[in-house]
Formats: sequence, structure tokens, C-alpha cells
Amino acid sequence: MAEHNELGKQGEDLAVAYLKKNGYIILNTNWTFQKAEIDIIAKIENTLAIVEVKTRSSLEFGLPQDFVKPKKIQLLVKAVNAYVIERDLDIDVRFDIIAIHKEGKTFVIEHLIDAFYHF
Repeated sequence: MAEHNELGKQGEDLAVAYLKKNGYIILNTNWTFQKAEIDIIAKIENTLAIVEVKTRSSLEFGLPQDFVKPKKIQLLVKAVNAYVIERDLDIDVRFDIIAIHKEGKTFVIEHLIDAFYHF
């Protein structure tokens, strides 16, 4: 596996652990619909949190969350609509980003709640 894929997988594992520690129930990871992949689908209270995880080895090229582009947001919205309809859910949905970057030998985790709005 390429180094950036390993870093991404490690970031997703850290994000899952972080969410669980903060009271979230993990429903799915790496859920796909057509061309879209949702990194983490989690539930907290009556809210479905759609979580995009961005992991970087450094901040040299910008903040991890800056790499969530409009095209990705459109794909996520389409996928979430399919997920909710498929399961006949009546629940609030929000989009979060968990931005992770390496600092020395440890990782810094930033959870951006309601990071972007669907359109």
C-alpha cells in the first residue's frame, strides 16, 4: 500500500476512535454510492453526522479541510440522499470534517462540526 494510503487509513482509524470517545455511534465506514465514498457515517442523538476525514503529513501545502472541494461535497450530498432514502430515515443530517495532521510523532485532530452546507 502506498504511504499516502496508509496515512489516510490511519487517519480514518483515529477519526473513528475520536468519534466513539465523544459519544458517536459509528454506523458505516467507507460507504459507497456510485462515484462517492463517505468516510464515516455516525449518529449522535437524532443527528446523522456525515464525516469526511482529511489527513496530511504536514500543513506545508495547506489545512487538511481545504482539500474538500465543491465536487466532493456534491458527491457526498448525492450519496447521503441515497443512504437516507434507502434506509427510510427521518433524521437531521449534518456534514462534518475531521482534519488530521501529523505534528512530530503525534497527530492533531480537529473536528469541524457542520463544516459545509448541502446545496
